[in-house]
This record gives sequence, C-alpha cells and structure tokens, in this order.
Amino acid sequence: MSYINTLSATKTNTCEIPTSTLSLSLSYSPTKMRRSPVLLSLLTLLTLLLSAASWRPWPHLRANKTDLAFGDNKKFEGSSEFVHLKYHMGPVLTADITVHTIWYGTWQRRQKKIIREFINSISAADSKPPSVAGWWKTVQLYTDQTGHNISRSVRLGAEKNDRFYSHGKALTRLSIQSVIKSAVSATTRPLPTNPQGGLYLLLTSDDVTVQDFCGQVCGFHYFTFPSIVGYTLPYAWVGNSAKQCPGICAYPFAVPDYMPGLKPLKSPNGDVGVEGMISVIAHEIAELASNPLVNAWYAGQDPTAPVEIADLCEGIYGTGGGGSYTGQLLDDHDGATYNMNGIRRRFLVQWVWSHVLSYCTGPNALDQ
Repeated sequence: MSYINTLSATKTNTCEIPTSTLSLSLSYSPTKMRRSPVLLSLLTLLTLLLSAASWRPWPHLRANKTDLAFGDNKKFEGSSEFVHLKYHMGPVLTADITVHTIWYGTWQRRQKKIIREFINSISAADSKPPSVAGWWKTVQLYTDQTGHNISRSVRLGAEKNDRFYSHGKALTRLSIQSVIKSAVSATTRPLPTNPQGGLYLLLTSDDVTVQDFCGQVCGFHYFTFPSIVGYTLPYAWVGNSAKQCPGICAYPFAVPDYMPGLKPLKSPNGDVGVEGMISVIAHEIAELASNPLVNAWYAGQDPTAPVEIADLCEGIYGTGGGGSYTGQLLDDHDGATYNMNGIRRRFLVQWVWSHVLSYCTGPNALDQ
C-alpha cells in the first residue's frame, strides 16, 4: 500500500565550526573531569549549535549541505551511486549493548511495556519473520577498524523514573545532559556507567517540550560531555509527540491538520504517540551502535552534520520505498499496519542502509 510520506527526516546543519575549534576528546573513556567554566561555556555553545545526529521531520523547510550533495536521491531504496558512506576509524559498539532507560515525566505502564518489548525484540532471534531481530542483522554488518562487528546482543538495562520533572517541563539540548547526569549520580539506584556497551535512552512524556522538538527533530543522539555528566556516554533522546505534533513525529499513524484528505493508518499497538517513538528509537539505536562518538560510520564531508545509516533510509519501510512512497507494508488481521514482528507485538520500523548491498534494506524486503 502507498501513502504520502512528506515527513521523512534528515540532519540539520545550523552552523559550521572549523575543525580546529573542536577540542573535545573523542576517546572512549569513562575518565572523570573537573568542571571548567570556560570549557562548560564552550560545551554549552557546541551543544546548542551542533545538530549532528538529529532526526528532522521536515527536510524541505531548510536545505543543508547534505541535502545539496545528495538531493532527493538519498531517500530512494536503490540510490547506491549517490551515497558514499565511509568509515572514519572511530569505535562502534562491539561489546554487548545494554540500553539504560530514563523515563522522564508521566508514563503509563502500557506505554513502557510497548517500548520495552521493542528493545527486547532486537535480539529475539526466534521471533516470527520478518522480525526486528532480522532488521538488526543489517546493523550488525558494520565493523570497527579491527574487523569486529557490532554486537548481536541488545538488552534492557537499568531504568530510572523521573516522574516529578526534576529539570522542568521544558528541556534544552544542554539540560538533557543534566537529566542524564542526575540519573547516573543519583543517591539511590543510580544508572550504571558503562561507556563500552551502555546506551542511555532518555524518553520524554507527551507533556514535556524539548528544544527543536516537532519543528526540527523528533529525536537525536550524541555523547555526553565529561564536564557536565562526568563521563563520555553515548545517549539518545526521543519525545512522545502525542499532544504536541503527532502529525509530524507519529506519521503515518497521525496526519498533519493541513492534510485533511489523508487518513492515518491504524497503529499495531493502539498508542499513536508511542508508535511514532518506536521507529525513532530504532533509528537512534542503530546510529548509536554504528557511530557512537560521531567519528565512525557516516556519509558526507561535514562531521558536525553526519548522514548516518538510518538517515539514508528515512521514510523507507518496505520494498520500493523512496520519495513520497514508504514501500510495501503488511496489514494485520484487524487492519493495523506494520512491517516487522517483535516477541509478541508488531511494529513499523524504518529500514537502514547496508554498506554491503549499497542500498536500504529490511527484513520485509521482497528480494530476501
């Protein structure tokens, strides 16, 4: 089936900073550092300005260097001749991956169960095909400079609930790192700090606003600054758009108001906001695994605006996808739309780029 997909995303490039000014260390080390006011000011500026590794729902609003380099071609399933994905010698996550989750704000138990099952499904090899585990096999193909592949094992780790909005209901990119610091330095049950295999997933509830949310991004990933958090940790943020912009970040399970003639698809798990988050979470975890410190696998010449393995396939969920068509999907017996199976649930998850095949692929591809 086909539907208009005007909401695929690319990275934004809001500024260009000469490489010589980037004095941040990209070594993968948990070493603590004392805070320096000058360094903190620099990091604040970098966090606010650098938009690397962000998921932007409206690519047509503002062209960036990557858009000009690839045009619309990078959104097509078979765009191999236009894509030059390169390895930049940085680390990938070859150790077993543990996803530590921070639930920021008010979350229903059922919402948490949907997201937890998706993460657990990444390594559930026994799931019925096409499966989330089958989708992860493409991510596993990426290696580091020693030839070691990204880990097959992805599991849920410790969780932290911040139901009292300790940093308020309006977060910035910088305060997101402060939320993570609070979680790893809490006096009771702090999240463990594991830079080698730990991913830190900050999820904000539908009543929390985040800088650039809905207008430019639905989620993003980066790494924490030791001067703020105390460690260099790969992390991602994803927001629940249900009350703020479901037509943007939960498309195609919701549609924008300006498109009244387009009917939303039925979501497989009955929660539009969380359903939209699933594909963004998948997008960010895939990129965190293959580019945790923004110096490993990406395309483009600008390291401050890398085009990563999920960016190259935004809006593509099935065979033939590209441009305004998301590809061939599956329909459940109750009319819900999905493209892969989890342990017990079904999900709609975007494809990722295979550097082996040189095109976007997923477990529901008709040529597999």
